[in-house]
Amino acid sequence: MVIEALSYGFVQKALVAGIAVALICSFMGTFLVLRRYSLFGDGIAHVAFGGVSVGLFLGVFPLWTAFIVSILGGLGLQKLRQSTKISGDAAVAVVLVSGLAIGVILVSSSGGFSVDLFSFLFGSILLISNEDTMMILAISAGIIATLVVMQKQFLHLTFNEEQAKIAGLPVTLLNYAFVILASITVVTSMRLVGILLISALIVIPNIAAMTFGKGFKKTVGISMSISVISVVSGILLSYYYNVAPSGTIVMIAVAILIGVLVARSAGLISKIDIKKQPQITHNS
Repeated sequence: MVIEALSYGFVQKALVAGIAVALICSFMGTFLVLRRYSLFGDGIAHVAFGGVSVGLFLGVFPLWTAFIVSILGGLGLQKLRQSTKISGDAAVAVVLVSGLAIGVILVSSSGGFSVDLFSFLFGSILLISNEDTMMILAISAGIIATLVVMQKQFLHLTFNEEQAKIAGLPVTLLNYAFVILASITVVTSMRLVGILLISALIVIPNIAAMTFGKGFKKTVGISMSISVISVVSGILLSYYYNVAPSGTIVMIAVAILIGVLVARSAGLISKIDIKKQPQITHNS
């Protein structure tokens, strides 16, 4: 049955694009979770909803407006966090509701929800075009390459921002660069699981991976494996059972997380404090 599914072009494109998105979400998600920015993806996704609504309202390609609005929202979030005493989670909440409110206003002004908007809200990976697939692959390759090259700098920021300043790193510039990369990752991933579920693909595989208590590189590898397994299984199962790929992908990731936590409780995985990640260091 797997061979039958793989014979269809739309399934092939979905798998290729889905694996690319799984890799960037898990890699970027590791930094976000370690920085206590787990809700960042959710906040930027809701800002992207406003960007998509702007595109549909103006009659232009909504993905480009989503990129622009999301990057601006991410930079605004970073500025809000740095220039005020508002905590990271509170800043994310402000950006989240602002983007959502803009989207709701524009949707109501244009006569309600459209098919295009629903595809961005809930994902439409089985309907992507060749052009979408190539764009996702190109952006994913760029994000992964950038994260690999700048891994040490981002890890310095993640674990000790003050020490990074003392070491002479351009902390402000690096923070803005990181936020831009994270925003691009979120918008690129919308076609896979949609705006409403994007944070799940960023956070859940990383929480499961960190449970193993390995070093940074191994944690990223485990997270990527869990993410890819969830995406591939979710796409194939959604094809066979005619259900939404986005929800199926997320539920598989949740099932894997539960399985890992049960295994840890049974003593099959050494117990660690997920919140502290004591064995994940910038030298790992």
